[in-house]
This record gives sequence, structure tokens and C-alpha cells, in this order.
Amino acid sequence: MNNLSIILGERLLTIGYVSEETGLSRGTISTIYHRKADSVRLDTLKKICDCLQISLSELIEYTPQAPDK
Repeated sequence: MNNLSIILGERLLTIGYVSEETGLSRGTISTIYHRKADSVRLDTLKKICDCLQISLSELIEYTPQAPDK
């Protein structure tokens, strides 16, 4: 799960702002924001983290699933 929408909401920032600051397309940011992305490049995540001055773990949460038996 990603926390981009929560972080932008708390800071009153827009998708457009992140797009302008990172050079990433609005579509890319919007897809991540709305949690519709199946996969995201690490370089893209790094640009977002640098823009927002946050760690990757603040942006992305991952909880491992129990192994199937």
C-alpha cells in the first residue's frame, strides 16, 4: 500500500505540484495516488520521496503474507 494520497492531503499538496517538481507525468502520479498502479519503478518512487523529503518506508508499506502450505 502506498501513502501518497495521505501525505499530499496532510501537506495540502497537489498531484500537479509533485509532477512539476519531479518531472514525472501527472498520469504517473495520479495512478500511484489512486492506488491503481500494479508496479512502479524504483526510480519513480525515489523521485517522489526526494520531492517530499520522506523515506521510502513512509511512502510504501508492505506487510508480508503468510506462506501457503
